[in-house]
Amino acid sequence: MSPIAVPIERDIEPRYEGETAEALSEDKAGGDYVSNLEATLDEEEIDKELQRLRGESEKLSGFSFRTHTFFKGGGRHMTLILGIFASIGGFIFGMDQGVISGALLFAPKDLSLDTGQVSMVTGFMPLGGVLGATIGYPLNEWLGRKISIIIACLFYTVGGILQADAQNFAMILSGRIILGVGLGLECTACPVYISESCTKRWRGGLVSLYQFMICFGLFCAYIVAAIFVHASGNWRYMLGSTLVFSSILLIAMLTLPETPRWLMRKGREAQSYKVWSIVRGFDTEEERREFFVMRKTVERELEESRNRYVIMDLVRVHRCRHAAIFGTIIAILCQFSGINSINYYMATLMHEVGFSRVHAVYSSMIGSGTLLLFTIPAIYLMDRMGRRVLWLSLLPGVLVGCFIIGFSFRASNLHVEEGIYIWGIITYYMFWGSGMGPYAWVLGSEIYPTYIRSEGMALVTWWTYVGNFITTYCFSRMKRAMTAPGIFIGFYGGFVTIAWFYAMFMMPETKDKTLEEIDALFSMSMPDLAKHNWENVKKTVDDLLHFRLKEVWKVYK
Repeated sequence: MSPIAVPIERDIEPRYEGETAEALSEDKAGGDYVSNLEATLDEEEIDKELQRLRGESEKLSGFSFRTHTFFKGGGRHMTLILGIFASIGGFIFGMDQGVISGALLFAPKDLSLDTGQVSMVTGFMPLGGVLGATIGYPLNEWLGRKISIIIACLFYTVGGILQADAQNFAMILSGRIILGVGLGLECTACPVYISESCTKRWRGGLVSLYQFMICFGLFCAYIVAAIFVHASGNWRYMLGSTLVFSSILLIAMLTLPETPRWLMRKGREAQSYKVWSIVRGFDTEEERREFFVMRKTVERELEESRNRYVIMDLVRVHRCRHAAIFGTIIAILCQFSGINSINYYMATLMHEVGFSRVHAVYSSMIGSGTLLLFTIPAIYLMDRMGRRVLWLSLLPGVLVGCFIIGFSFRASNLHVEEGIYIWGIITYYMFWGSGMGPYAWVLGSEIYPTYIRSEGMALVTWWTYVGNFITTYCFSRMKRAMTAPGIFIGFYGGFVTIAWFYAMFMMPETKDKTLEEIDALFSMSMPDLAKHNWENVKKTVDDLLHFRLKEVWKVYK
């Protein structure tokens, strides 16, 4: 088995330090508690409890419209509905990146924006995302996942109207910030809404689906930009097009229910039962037992967190702190690889290398289509080959793409410069889509203990938007100071190189790991983890030198 694909063997013993043992034992006890509860469930007790909740739920009003025969399909139909509508949030995020890229070719002239103001219009959207991610966690806990998504849609709507109808710099900037707040809030709410509503066999795929929809939204945005490029006031139609999809998501969320787990946490047991019967159903023994376990687990979590702030464990507890540092660094490295700078400024860069404004919009579909196409293998290979081996194998291709893009600006012939630039964009997107694309979200959903996973994902989202803001807001100034080859080869290429070496020493493999095994990985000290990974790297180099390629890139069965 590949030593890169599985850098930490299964016989590693957990290494708990100081306060870690006490706090982590609560999470491990939680895992034991669930296992013991599942093993000792009394079917008569479950039937009695479900019958009681059914009687109470029949007294509730406001759910009758969801008893349509389509919704009686339970998990089959509702999982599809929830997955489609919740992923619209990712689609809107991708749409915004694409339409602003096209709009930047035309809006600055109409609104008389200078270079600094263009940077603010571009970069302050992710700054709004930082604010949205900051308020996302408390809103999710206080108001619920459904209401948080609805509030995000309202921010989308207000922001979309302001930027599409902007008459000056202040108006379009306000619209961008408000839109960003909606995106940040949605990114913290939609994944949780999915995971708490859908059966566990769908959850992993839906996390990758969210990333896929971002890429699909980016591709569709350039199609929209191409449609309106010849229209009068074209950039207004481009920026206003996101209103269509935010309205669809808003209408959908007004009709879809809150998650059963959040309702149970708020003591609304009958409503939780009612929603579960609609979304999941009680037709199988598995669904009946899972609902009962969820109810008991929520009661235990509420009891344990009553007298302390759980979020502080991200700083206080070594195991959680290690996961938080790792997740934060991965999120930042993904952003500092240059992906959002290229997305936001793709049409502008196309224009700078020689394309006309119209052709720059059309040519941008090449890059976005490549990213969309090569995100699909990531969804498949990540669960077959592992996270670590895919990262280490494909990041060199991202670096090559950065070099080709950077050198394209040094070509002496205009057509050669255009050709090399397109070649670089395709190479970059090919390897980034499979090599770095879904990692921040997938790893963020795996590395934290179950009791603090929501807080951990909020932290990942927050740092993702911080990195997005820094790289997009400063891009124009950095390009002037470093030159285009300098920023793509030296800056972005440098961070891609750092990401590769960081993964070599500090990235564990989380695929197919149990709760106890992941606890063991992140309970190790960082030097011990780096030392163990280095031993695996030496074994991999030996396999390469002896052409044991099947051991290096071994696909999991």
